[in-house]
Amino acid sequence: MTEIKAQRKLSAILSADVKGYSKLMAEDDETTVITITTYRQIIAGLIIENEGRVVDALGDNILAVFSSALNAVNSAIAIQTRLRIENEKLPQNRRMQFRIGINLGDILHQDDTIYGNGVNVAARIESLTEPGGICVSRGVYDQVKKNIRKSFKYLGDHKVKNITEPVRIYSILMEPEFKGKVLGETESIFRFSRRKHYIYLASALLIMICAITIAYYFKQSPNIEPAAVEKMAYPLPDKPSIAVLPFENLSDDTSQEYFSDGITEHIITSLAKVPYLFVIARNSTYVYKNKFTKVQHIAEELGVRYILEGSVQRYEDKVRITAQLIDATEGYHIWADSFDRKMDDVFNLQDELAMKIMAELQVKLTVEELGRLSAIKTKNIKAYEKYLEGYEIYQRRTEAYSQQARALAEEAMALDPDYGAPYILLARTYLDDVWYYKGKTKESLNIAENLINKAIELAGQNSMTHQILGSVYYLRREYDEAIAECAQALKLSPNSAEANYYYGHALRWAGRFDEAIPAFEKAIRLNPVTPLKYINNLAWAHAYNGNEAKAIELWNQAINRNPDYFFAYLGLAMAYQLSGDEESAKKAATEVLRIKPNITITKIEKGPATRGIDRDRIHAAMHKAGIPK
Repeated sequence: MTEIKAQRKLSAILSADVKGYSKLMAEDDETTVITITTYRQIIAGLIIENEGRVVDALGDNILAVFSSALNAVNSAIAIQTRLRIENEKLPQNRRMQFRIGINLGDILHQDDTIYGNGVNVAARIESLTEPGGICVSRGVYDQVKKNIRKSFKYLGDHKVKNITEPVRIYSILMEPEFKGKVLGETESIFRFSRRKHYIYLASALLIMICAITIAYYFKQSPNIEPAAVEKMAYPLPDKPSIAVLPFENLSDDTSQEYFSDGITEHIITSLAKVPYLFVIARNSTYVYKNKFTKVQHIAEELGVRYILEGSVQRYEDKVRITAQLIDATEGYHIWADSFDRKMDDVFNLQDELAMKIMAELQVKLTVEELGRLSAIKTKNIKAYEKYLEGYEIYQRRTEAYSQQARALAEEAMALDPDYGAPYILLARTYLDDVWYYKGKTKESLNIAENLINKAIELAGQNSMTHQILGSVYYLRREYDEAIAECAQALKLSPNSAEANYYYGHALRWAGRFDEAIPAFEKAIRLNPVTPLKYINNLAWAHAYNGNEAKAIELWNQAINRNPDYFFAYLGLAMAYQLSGDEESAKKAATEVLRIKPNITITKIEKGPATRGIDRDRIHAAMHKAGIPK
């Protein structure tokens, strides 16, 4: 027998468990299992996003390994931020709070498992952590202290079970008021005399005054490392290109993430309406949320010249928004400002921000274009919040989340029946009834159309209303009308990835594949961290255009990102069968039935249909692969 030798590596180990898990199980084991399963999926996804690997996930324990301490800490921050939002949706007694400990140590890797004292220390650190918190060892702290936008609290040296040396532990503070501080360590390690204290204070004041003076007189000089144009993942567009990073939530309430996300979304949407700009879509900028990534690297990865970043802080009935615009290729801040307003003025503030950005980019707008910038507004802030929360949930794109978004849209409409945005969101959820083969296609499409017409009546036409009307038409197989609506959506918002995607979608369903493919490709350029629906529909266009090999490549890309992506497996079952790879076709069909056991060829035939293709041949291929008639 061949001996398999273990590999020894310096790694960051993340250990997590649930505080009070046994009590939760004793009170309601079924609900607890459902919650822990959902939370484990969220945690695993965020670990993978941060280039980590889950090595164990039994019961309420999760163990993961990273090659970078920074990635491990970014993953932990993202996990706790997301789980706080998820817990807000649950009753107080059913909330599930994880404790996370991170250690940097030399460990053994063998058979996808890890061993060694480094693992044990991570588990001991986790046991000393408060529920919902993150604690790290001194080694991790030293690696990340200058690279994350959080602060630390020194918890002292701790003797832990089975470990001979004391472990120095730091807690990561999520609260914004401590940002940039290290609490506890200075008091325990250094002792200054009063005279020295005053000397250091005076020196710090002098340095600060000098820094302000230099910044004032030389504010156009480079203060960040410039992005290298030759390293850009994509060629720079021939017009001002910008990525709007997720605005940081500085409010005490972490559940307010959806509000800061809504501010970001509105600015992106406003800028995308301007034909003289190139604007990266939300999906692609949100991969940098809660991560410390250098501006020049973001610009190089997304292929843009300008970066906008900022923060949002709500307190009582007021809101403070700060923003700064950076020229990444030159390495300096073009503009920075902060705004304090009442909540009922938040819409005007968002429009003002978009206008200031365009002024700095020297974009001049016509009267018609200025009119397009206005948001669909409400005076009822509670209705606005319900809409934002519903839209954030809808973006997760599953059947269950679509139903949750529907309920929130209906709550927003009840709070303000004259607010147009929730009608658009609600219409999207009725289109999902068709996409997920839930039956009642005609009824769902009629409801969606009526909701969009109501939104237009309340707030006028915009790109989103035309996108959804186009969807209604091509789902009814009224292809020419669908293309006209989606073309109008693109005219109103030419730099919107979604508008380009919907236009490509309409062309694809109309059988105009040669035109659909470049439209999808432009949507992908505008949204480099590409949504799976873009990849999926580009694959269908290639498959129907006779390029099954390209379609198979794209669908496999989608499955690598989401192993439960139904539409990709459905396409693969067809494409493999038509290309003669029957074994792969049967495997894909098995996955289709795993995800949606009740799917049949009859249901598919009643669903959306593409013009000008041999549907009998395609459905016969799906059936031969293993999908029931």
